[in-house]
Amino acid sequence: MAGMKMDEDYGVADRRIEVETDDEENQAERVCDSDDYDTESNSTVPSRNPSSTCVDSHSPSWPQSFRQSMDMLTSATPPSINFLRGSPSATSVYKRSQPSMSDQSSLTKPLISATSLDKDEVPTSTLSTKLSSTANSRFFSNCELPPPQQCSYAQSVLNAINVLCGIGILTTPYALKEGGWLSLSLLFVLAIITCYTGILLKHCLDSSPGLHTYPDIGQAAFGVTGRIFVAAILYMELYSSCVEYLIMMSDNLSTLFPYVHLDFAGIHLNSYQICAITSALVILPTVWLRDLSLLSYVSVGGVVTLALVVLCLLWVGVVDQIGFHPSGTAFNLAQVPVTIGLFGFCYGGHSVFPNIYSSTKDKSRFPSILLISFALSWFLYTGVAIFGYLMFGDSIKSQFTLNMPTKFVASKVAAWTVVVAPLTKYALTLTPVALSLEELLPSAQAKSYGVSLLIRTILLISTLVVALTVPYFGSVMALIGSLLVMLVTLILPCACYLSILHGRLTKFKIAVCIFTIAVGVVCSIVGTYSALASIADKRA
Repeated sequence: MAGMKMDEDYGVADRRIEVETDDEENQAERVCDSDDYDTESNSTVPSRNPSSTCVDSHSPSWPQSFRQSMDMLTSATPPSINFLRGSPSATSVYKRSQPSMSDQSSLTKPLISATSLDKDEVPTSTLSTKLSSTANSRFFSNCELPPPQQCSYAQSVLNAINVLCGIGILTTPYALKEGGWLSLSLLFVLAIITCYTGILLKHCLDSSPGLHTYPDIGQAAFGVTGRIFVAAILYMELYSSCVEYLIMMSDNLSTLFPYVHLDFAGIHLNSYQICAITSALVILPTVWLRDLSLLSYVSVGGVVTLALVVLCLLWVGVVDQIGFHPSGTAFNLAQVPVTIGLFGFCYGGHSVFPNIYSSTKDKSRFPSILLISFALSWFLYTGVAIFGYLMFGDSIKSQFTLNMPTKFVASKVAAWTVVVAPLTKYALTLTPVALSLEELLPSAQAKSYGVSLLIRTILLISTLVVALTVPYFGSVMALIGSLLVMLVTLILPCACYLSILHGRLTKFKIAVCIFTIAVGVVCSIVGTYSALASIADKRA
């Protein structure tokens, strides 16, 4: 989401992060009147009044843990930590619980009231076809959900910036080298388009009070199939992000310790391989945690971490006298697909935007929040791309930290910063994937501590295998940006917007969405082909 961001968001304080499924949440907080339920349950289309009806949740759609698990990417909570085994919260994903009487008042308030919907709100009749086929799905239930902690305008802006400005910034000088100086215009154009599609997601969420997450939007637009498809794409993006974290850590550690190697029983391990295995072993205990409050609390300094790396780059260029040396081509058409994938990856925060929107106190200002966040992110990405390329020229690597001379203190600080940051981020990114897999297990196995631990361990090992097999940070990022991020940021928002609000859109809006989808499809195809070809060439 820039899916894979360096650190978590600010401003959602005092919330304990124990992941629960949406089904459990709904069961614990069901406060609808039984008479109302009996009256309305025979209807194929739930009432748009959040307090008037509850839809049967005996057959909820996968994934039910998405909303709570993604909240971890937008939360800053006091440290509270428990290991998977022996933790009283370890089985909270599957246990049925009841809210205390003191909490009832807060739980009975709807997340989005009927009176707060904007002009794009869709009449119930326009959703009847979609809902009739999924009437038993929990997410369309208008029963009250606990409102998320509200954030101020400034906090929401910081949250969005923290999501957008992630590890993609390390590759912007390399992307500029690949595409040439004129390719900076692509960075600007993509910022405008992805900001626009982020606003489209806001309109989709406002179309019905039952929509809270990206998969919810997918189901509203295309039924259960749409929900599963959107969720699968988002989980693939999260998994790919974990692979990139391991590659990034290994690359920078092997730069700090270039002469480390191991020869044992005919097996030779070079510096990169040893660093990758070591990184995985260090990360493993954090993956076994079920309550990730401490990790979320530690990793809220994403903007600070990012600023530190950028300052180290400028320090090496100015104070340590690396200097700035104009070079490069104006435009390299053959490598533009790689540049598109890398630049597209930078703006992949759409999977978290619904959570930020839900936590924003004044939701009417969400478009301006996105505008400010994308503008600042574009400015930062452009600045780093220009300075990094001027400093290292055509020798720039896929991460500019790999070009910074290790003899300088600032270079070592930058390298260690990008090594330490994923130690907290990795588990937070992998947990939603693990929880989604646990949902697919039988109830007895899903409650097992050992099964949960085994799933997380296998996922970690699999990301390590991929990182060792395809240790090409830039090419893998270009592949993620082209194949997954283009879907999440360009194609799906427009497709869902057209499907949900098609009866209320002008011809101009429809044309803009169709054009955006076409751009996304073309960029995805050419970018994916180019990235796969690059990986194949490097492995040849």
